[in-house]
Amino acid sequence: MLELRASSLADTHRIAAVIAALCRGGDLVVLSGEMGAGKTAFAQGFGRSLGITEPITSPTFTLVHSYDIPASPNARATGVRSLHHADLYRLDRTAEIADLALEELAEYQGIVLVEWGDVVESLFGDHLVVHLAAEFDVDPTSDTTSDDDTEEAASGDDVRMIEISASGPRWADRWSRIVAACQEFTC
Repeated sequence: MLELRASSLADTHRIAAVIAALCRGGDLVVLSGEMGAGKTAFAQGFGRSLGITEPITSPTFTLVHSYDIPASPNARATGVRSLHHADLYRLDRTAEIADLALEELAEYQGIVLVEWGDVVESLFGDHLVVHLAAEFDVDPTSDTTSDDDTEEAASGDDVRMIEISASGPRWADRWSRIVAACQEFTC
């Protein structure tokens, strides 16, 4: 497991870009973490680094958003043609997840990012897990803790702890490149 620290939203986007640069068509990336931990922010940085210019939003109600990746030398070299961003938060049954056909989307030279996918991670074959946890910068010596303090901390640049782990041989050959590329963020 690789443990990283992102000191700002920009750092989270940079880490996402590093991971995106190492992805190939057919890859599945599971994004996990509590509500507000930065899963969608990670997806936005990931998509932008692939050249997607349209807004990347959480697919909570539509379940899957698909984006075409513009032709570029990097996209052609890695075989990536599309990004599919899924959100499993609202799904209750395994059959509902199977109906989304996420692995089939990956088979057609897509990369699939799955928010809240950790609850059914065992259903996926080879995949990368990116776990995000927000750590808000609140003064621990302060005696006054109000809702306003929490909102103020949440509205600023927050620190995110990001743990990355890989499952399966598809990621084993790239693991050392992920570690090297993320070195500046290592805890």
